[in-house]
Amino acid sequence: MEINAAVFRKVHEPLTIEAVDIDKPWGREVLVRTAATGVCHSDLHVVDGQGRFPLDRPIVLGHEGAGVVEAIGDEVTAVTPGDHIVACLSGFCGNCPQCLSGHPNLCTGGIVTRPDSAAPRLSQKGQPLRQFIGISSYAEKMLLHENSLVKIDPDLPLDQAALVGCGVLTGVGAALRSSGMEAGQTVAVFGCGGVGLSIVQGARIGGARQIIAIDQFGTKRQMAMRVGATHFVNSSDDDPVKAVRALTGGLGVDHAFEAVGNAKLVR
Repeated sequence: MEINAAVFRKVHEPLTIEAVDIDKPWGREVLVRTAATGVCHSDLHVVDGQGRFPLDRPIVLGHEGAGVVEAIGDEVTAVTPGDHIVACLSGFCGNCPQCLSGHPNLCTGGIVTRPDSAAPRLSQKGQPLRQFIGISSYAEKMLLHENSLVKIDPDLPLDQAALVGCGVLTGVGAALRSSGMEAGQTVAVFGCGGVGLSIVQGARIGGARQIIAIDQFGTKRQMAMRVGATHFVNSSDDDPVKAVRALTGGLGVDHAFEAVGNAKLVR
């Protein structure tokens, strides 16, 4: 089947809209009509040559996608045609030691992508195109393993749902799952982009009593406060460490989150 997709061919150069071929779903695969996709900074890192993934080019990027199921393989049990879904970058097999020990994000099963010996999911003029994280949402359709998607309520707007698959998942999950944060504790969030604001929301949902949002751009204040921050520190004007200590009576916070991806900031 021929579809249009944004193809990445060369570092630092724009993606190009091209006609590509997408295969029919096999086994546990699901064909999805893409309704919306986010632009994650991880995709931009790849375009800028900063990605840590072993990427062959050409490749179709994108992993924050949402859409409607069009067709399914004969072994699929999670969804049926017409269902609304969000693509999930943390696809898992459910059977490897990591999955069975409660760490599906570290899955080693490798079932969410096709083996190299199989026909590619995406191709162009008979030549394979690389699929990004088993998703490639910068295309009119996505071909995913059923463990790389989540069925959602059809009333949820798909343009909003797309963001849940990466940024919201990462931020809220960090606050509610990874950190061990408990209700009544204090939190500082460094960086108020999509992930940082999702951490703020996760901390609010988890019952943090003090949520200090920190960013070098004062324009982030309004949104940070809107989604749950109790305080905002503009790090361009104030030393954030001193500000956090002042706001917490010299105690510091129970949990600090770095949501920029800057090694210097982590240290």
